[in-house]
Order: sequence, then structure tokens, then C-alpha cells
Amino acid sequence: MTDASIGTPEQLRDPNYTPPLAKAVPLGIQHVLAMFVSNVTPAIIICGAAGFGFGSNSPDFPQMIYMIQMSMFFAGVATLLQTVTLGPIGARLPIVQGTSFAFIPIMIPLVAGKGVDAIAVVMGGVIVGGFFHAILGLFIGKIRFALPPLVTGLVVTMIGLALVKVGIQYAAGGVPAKMSGAEEYGSLMNWFMAGIVVFVTLGLKFFARGMLSVSAVLIGLLVGYAVAFMMGEVNLSNVGRAASFALPNPLHFGVEFTAAAIIGFCLMSFVSAVETVGDVSGITKGGAGREATDKEIQGATYADGVGTAVSGFFGALPNTSFSQNVGLIAMTGVMSRHVVTIGALFLIAAGLIPKVGAIVSSIPIEVLGGGVIVMFGMVVAAGISMLSDVNWNRRNMVIFAIALSVGLGLQQEPDALKHLSGTIKILLTSGLLPAALIAIVLNLILPEELSGESTEEVSGGMAGHGEGSLSNK
Repeated sequence: MTDASIGTPEQLRDPNYTPPLAKAVPLGIQHVLAMFVSNVTPAIIICGAAGFGFGSNSPDFPQMIYMIQMSMFFAGVATLLQTVTLGPIGARLPIVQGTSFAFIPIMIPLVAGKGVDAIAVVMGGVIVGGFFHAILGLFIGKIRFALPPLVTGLVVTMIGLALVKVGIQYAAGGVPAKMSGAEEYGSLMNWFMAGIVVFVTLGLKFFARGMLSVSAVLIGLLVGYAVAFMMGEVNLSNVGRAASFALPNPLHFGVEFTAAAIIGFCLMSFVSAVETVGDVSGITKGGAGREATDKEIQGATYADGVGTAVSGFFGALPNTSFSQNVGLIAMTGVMSRHVVTIGALFLIAAGLIPKVGAIVSSIPIEVLGGGVIVMFGMVVAAGISMLSDVNWNRRNMVIFAIALSVGLGLQQEPDALKHLSGTIKILLTSGLLPAALIAIVLNLILPEELSGESTEEVSGGMAGHGEGSLSNK
């Protein structure tokens, strides 16, 4: 919570107000701590999916350090686009940008086991998808009708469900250990390290307050890291070898444009854009007690897309607004965009120091798995929370049932489409895109008359006696 030394209530609701520096710097660091783990985790997951070795002797290990660096650096750059702005690009609001989880289910099939060369395909999709995302800013307000909570909640839930498998694999010892048949995969020691992270995170989330609660996952990882270090499971050799300073390298991974990557990233941009609209609205409501203006929403969408396109050019992953920082603004009551600018500068500084990336990459995969289990579980919970706003009549139940069944089914059994061509197969077996498209199309074409019909015949008794959570309205 805030105190009078930061500013008056009127000042705290003003995005252009700058608190005293002694207060603004800690507040800015708070924003970095709240999003740090979520920001760098996608880079580690994609590198792992591509088959990068996690050992210090792996020739691909420096590439992972570089992608982690760029995740920090371009999260800071994209955040500056939101807070400082560049012409019409940016909302001039305290919006924190970071690497998006939403695109991971699309990226994994593109790189799975293909090594560092496959990253070029991802970067092609990131660049084109970013520019497409920016174009959405021209008419974002006009497409929101096609993405109600039924659709967005389903998509967010599907993203989480697609990723929970990754968390379990990491906690058990990682995909490389599983594929090699290593005896330690799934060992009690691996689960102990992951369990420490989960235990500490839950303890802080439920029994701590303020920044301890907001940074629960980060602190949980730090405790797990310390335990792993005492167990001799941490290798810091790369930290000493990493450079003290390095600039971003244009086209570091190269760039390759494929239909699967471009279509996948462009389609997911719709979901990411709507997520950003929701975050902007949350910031203005929670921090200033007002609705977001069309100009703010449009500027935020531009910044989302441009930030993503620039990230891809330098070897980073797609950026989006971070919802956890929206909650932090509501908690602190400080609406100042300049506070978030300070946080962005810290991210940029960290991204210029490869030793920071080397330290992050030294986290044992089992420890990271504990944090990932919590984070991806929270993604599923966020999707379910969004679905709670849906009127669960018969029409919406049918839409949700078909979209979820097809999407989740294809995700779990990709060989069902083994006779399809490469591009279509990659797009469909992600599960996410077919589920989203089915939900969007059915929501637009199914008649509203179904809304008035009873849910009882399709609920199998789960609706109770007509009235309840599955209402007949």
C-alpha cells in the first residue's frame, strides 16, 4: 500500500506524476521482481524444446544465455514504448511488457528436437506476427465482439493445459534426461528440489503480504536454487566464462519465413491483442478509476506489435503486457508510468550483462520445474476465472465442449493427423489454434435461440436441479 510521502491521492492516479526518486526506484524494482521469472522462462522452454543442452559443456548453451539476455533487454525496450511512447506507439500508461506464454504452444512444434537452426523459423514468425499485431491496433475495438470471455477464457485455459506437461517434465529432470532414459529422471531427489519451490511459493502466496506475496515464485526459485546448490546440483562455471557486457546482435539466429510460423503467430496475435486490451482496462480502472480511452488501447496495441517485431529481429520472443503487474499497480495504488520506466531501465541493463543470463541458466531444470508448475497452473486458473463470466447456457456449453475436445484431443494425440502436410499439421497439432478457431466461428454462427434452451440434457446431471452454476437463462 502507499503512504503520504509518495504523493497525494490525485497525484497517485496521474500517469504523468513522478514520485520522489527514493520511492520511485524501489517501486520500479518491484515491477521487475514481479515479472522476472515469467519473462525469462519462455526462452528456457523453447531452447529446451529445440534440444539445446542444459549442461555447461553444450555448444548450444551460449545461445540459450543470449536468448535469456534478449528476453530481459527487449522486455525493457517494449515497456519503454508503452511508458515513454514513440509517436502513436504506446499508451503512456504504466504497462509492463514481457515475453508471452501464449505463443509457446505454437513455437514448440516448430522447433521440437530440431536444434538451434530451427530458431530462425520462430524468428520469422515473431517478426511478421509482430507487424500484423501492430496493424490490429487500427481496428482492435471492432474485433473485440468476436472474442468474448467464452473464447478468451477457453484459449487461456488451453495455453495453460498445453504447458503443464512441460512443468512436470522439468520437475522430473527435463526432456533430454527422459529421452536418454537416464535413471535419475523422475527420481526422489529431482522431485524434492521441485517440491521445495512449490512449497515456499505457496507459503508466501497465502501467508505473506505485499512484495513477499507478489514475488512468491521468484523467492521460491531462489530458495530452491540455494537448496540445489547445497546438494551440489548447481554448476556456475558458465558465469565465470560469460562476458560482462554485450550488445544485441541483429539476426543472431537468422530468419526464415514459413507458412506455419507466420499463420500461427498472426492468429495468436488476435488473442494477445485482446489480452492487452484487458490489461490496459485493468490498469486504468485499478489505478485511476476510469475506463481506458480508444487512443490508449490503440497505442498499447501498436507497442505490443512493434515491440514483438523488433524483438524477433534481434533473437528474442514475442512480447505482451503482463497481467501480474496490473495487479501490482492496483495493490500499490501508484499509477505513475515513470515508475515503470525505471523498471524498464533495470531490465535493459540486465539484458546487457551476459553474466545475468548465465546465472539464470544455471538454475537446475528441476528447480525451474517447480516454478513452472506453479506459473502454468496459474495460467489455467486465470482461464477458468475468465470462463466464470460466461453464461453457461446450452449454446455456450456446446461451443466450449466441441472446441475443448478437438483442441485438447489433437494436442494429446498428434499422430491422428500424421497424413497431413507439414504446415497444416503443425498448426492443428498445437491444439490451441483449432480450439480458438472453432470457438470463434461457432460463437459467430450459432443462433442465440439456443441460449434459452435447458442445459439439463447435455449436463448429465451436473447442472443440479435446473438452477445453479449452469443456469437456464
